[in-house]
Amino acid sequence: MSGHSKFANIKHKKERNDAAKGKIFTVIGREIAVAVKEGGSDPANNSRLRDVIAKAKANNMPNDTIDRGIKKAAGDANSVNYETITYEGYGPNGVAIIVDTLTDNKNRTAANVKNAFTKGGGNVGTPGCVSFMFDKKGQIIIDKEECDMDADELMMIALDAGAEDFSEEEDSFEVLIAPEEFSAVREALEAAKVPMIQAEVTMIPQTWVELTDEDSLKKMNRILDLLDAEDDVQATYHNWDE
Repeated sequence: MSGHSKFANIKHKKERNDAAKGKIFTVIGREIAVAVKEGGSDPANNSRLRDVIAKAKANNMPNDTIDRGIKKAAGDANSVNYETITYEGYGPNGVAIIVDTLTDNKNRTAANVKNAFTKGGGNVGTPGCVSFMFDKKGQIIIDKEECDMDADELMMIALDAGAEDFSEEEDSFEVLIAPEEFSAVREALEAAKVPMIQAEVTMIPQTWVELTDEDSLKKMNRILDLLDAEDDVQATYHNWDE
């Protein structure tokens, strides 16, 4: 990633997201509702729910808030039905952007996502226009300072559990996993008491785009800020080399 670690990039992303901590809880609350509706309220029998709970805890969501969300989703037959819609498009200088949404009103969401792109000088494209530039992978990041294990021991736990790749950065370890193996690897690391600062299925760019002029940087940040502020947006992926 041209001169800086993935960990630094993730910390930068987390800082952006932490500016709207309430937004994080809204995002995870919707993911809990969808996971419960799809696979039931018992995490022991619902791997997707287990993954969402792990994500909630990594973002410091209180246990009672998590439990309330599960009970509400399980007990309310008339709860909101969320639809998953993914938008793809371009930011300044051809930066590729993918936006995952969960919405109960796709017209509202489409208008707000398009507005975010337009205000940042970008445009929404057709489905598939940029997703081929990304690989869908489970990604686990471990902060070296928080982890007592050495790299070899950590690598063996991850690879034995089904991870595809393990790499060591200056300040972190990165584990990459096929999406269908993600739960098993995350649970193996959790059982080994490995502290994870990020554990999620994400879209990893195959190539990166640098933005150097002030106008492009301003426009790209404008798009991301507007998308971050939108409750229907669950995740935004891009290949801007921040």
